[in-house]
Amino acid sequence: MKDWSDEELERYSRHILLDDVGIEGQEKIGNAKILVIGAGGLGSPIALYLAAAGVGTIAIADGDAADLSNLQRQIIHTTQDVGKPKVLSAKEKMIAINPHINVVTYQTTITAENVESVIAPYDFVIDGTDNFAAKFLINDACVLLKKPYSHGGILRYSGQTMTIKPHESACYACVFDSPPPAGIVPTCSSAGILGAVAGMLGTIQAAEALKYILGVGEPLLNALLCFEAKTMSFRKVALKRNPKCRVCGESARIELSDYEQPACDLKP
Repeated sequence: MKDWSDEELERYSRHILLDDVGIEGQEKIGNAKILVIGAGGLGSPIALYLAAAGVGTIAIADGDAADLSNLQRQIIHTTQDVGKPKVLSAKEKMIAINPHINVVTYQTTITAENVESVIAPYDFVIDGTDNFAAKFLINDACVLLKKPYSHGGILRYSGQTMTIKPHESACYACVFDSPPPAGIVPTCSSAGILGAVAGMLGTIQAAEALKYILGVGEPLLNALLCFEAKTMSFRKVALKRNPKCRVCGESARIELSDYEQPACDLKP
């Protein structure tokens, strides 16, 4: 059992008060290693909440720099961060919230060449990317390495998320199979996104990660949660593993390769 300081006990007191968390659950959070891929609209609230929760090691992977057009939704970055690598900007805010955590940065775009080495050390992976190519590659790698992960996608006023436990629940490819042809789905830059929608979905993904680490509640396994912010309507779609899935099916053979990048996030 960790020797908790008075400051830490006060910091995490509202977690510790929860019957199914307590001091033992907070220790699980402190021992966890979570990877967040993408430090943008989804990654911002995810990283902030995981840091505040006391996740012991949080890794952030992103190859981009903060841009003025990001600030409407990417709340971990400020005006002063424009031009700064997003992973460094994110790390600064995370450590400012909680100096007890360890933040690992990968200032790189995730590719078939590096995805295994980046993902391998972590207990749980969160997909906060904004394009189909990355999402399908992350799914392939997580299934290959048997890493549980949270998928998230946003567009305009909508969001969707599901949690995947490889070979036990439906994977991303079970549901969507492969990226759509170029031009079928609009990009976020052309279609737009309500900034708060990114916060709504990213917060749900952070909660899913913490639930998984704690072993409490019912994660979104075999379920796709979709919401529409205009009407504030939520629906949960039941899913099933596809035994013939090209990624996690009975006869699947995964060979990691980069997908063509035709468009932005899925629209539910």
